[in-house]
Amino acid sequence: MFEGAVRETSFLEGHSHHPRGDAEERPRFQPWGRTHVKSARRVVVAIGGNAIIKEREEGTVPQQFANTRLSVRGVVSLIRAGHRVTLTHGNGPQVGNILIRVQSALGKAYSIPIGVAVAESQGEIGYMIGQSLKNQLVREDLDGPVAVILTQVVCDADDPALAEPTKPVGPFYSREEADRLEDAGFRVVEDAGRGYRVVVPSPHPRRIVEIDSIETLVRAGTVVIAAGGGGMPVYELEDGALEGIDGVVDKDYASALLADQLGADDIVFLTGTDHVFLDYGEPTQHLIHRIGVSEMRRHYDRGVFPPGSMGPKVGAALQFVEGGGRRALITTAENLDRAYVHGDLGTWIVSDEEVADG
Repeated sequence: MFEGAVRETSFLEGHSHHPRGDAEERPRFQPWGRTHVKSARRVVVAIGGNAIIKEREEGTVPQQFANTRLSVRGVVSLIRAGHRVTLTHGNGPQVGNILIRVQSALGKAYSIPIGVAVAESQGEIGYMIGQSLKNQLVREDLDGPVAVILTQVVCDADDPALAEPTKPVGPFYSREEADRLEDAGFRVVEDAGRGYRVVVPSPHPRRIVEIDSIETLVRAGTVVIAAGGGGMPVYELEDGALEGIDGVVDKDYASALLADQLGADDIVFLTGTDHVFLDYGEPTQHLIHRIGVSEMRRHYDRGVFPPGSMGPKVGAALQFVEGGGRRALITTAENLDRAYVHGDLGTWIVSDEEVADG
């Protein structure tokens, strides 16, 4: 379960990373070559992995680059408006492909644990997002620094999820392929008669290890891409050193944690639909445009949002706003500009005070 390969001195002990507060308490963002923008906000934007490999696509690298270029256009609109943007991303399809390569190469190349596969996907997807964003900024005369940070996320060593791996990752395998994977140290379970899948623990994220470095870059005006795929899960030893956990962290909750530790004003989850719906698929289905956090919590707690679909995004959005964040937005990458900058699309989850103020 524990990789036993990652050892790194913790440099965060004794530090507080909750700078959220009045804008005057932290340096205002000045986009590259432009004047100060009074309404500039810190915004964390989480790009879904399925925005990079779309349904029914083969998922070739040229296809992923083409999708990534489309996904970052809305991000550039936020930067042009003067906001200080930090990006995160999903990695489900990419990690699945890494596992296929691992399975195919068993006996020919060293095996890769899930935590290392997450790190590989951070580099792969970060490269595509970073280059695509940088190119678009250059074309729009907004040239400025973009950086990808390989990100570890501290989880509790006694998190109950570590004792019971339940998170399926990667493709379906035959019984023969599953046996080979088990021999290589993976845990494999049958999935409803459809085949066999690797399952891993999914502990809850507690702290971003590289938050100091991310914060320094953000303050300097860099667009940072961090916590990809939820980050590599690790736990702390008594002396502050780190050990890797062979599992995955939910990317939405890791994004909310990153936003909280950066003191972000807003968080944006980019997904496959422009809005969140109540009574989805029912005759009474209706979209939510703006809702207070307490009302959304009541819907969430009664199980309205499926855990394998919109549930984690709504749950992470609630965590962020309930923890002191200003607003959370759920919408599509294609309509990020309309939703965030113009406000005529998307589902906004806001504080109860903001709802009362109208």
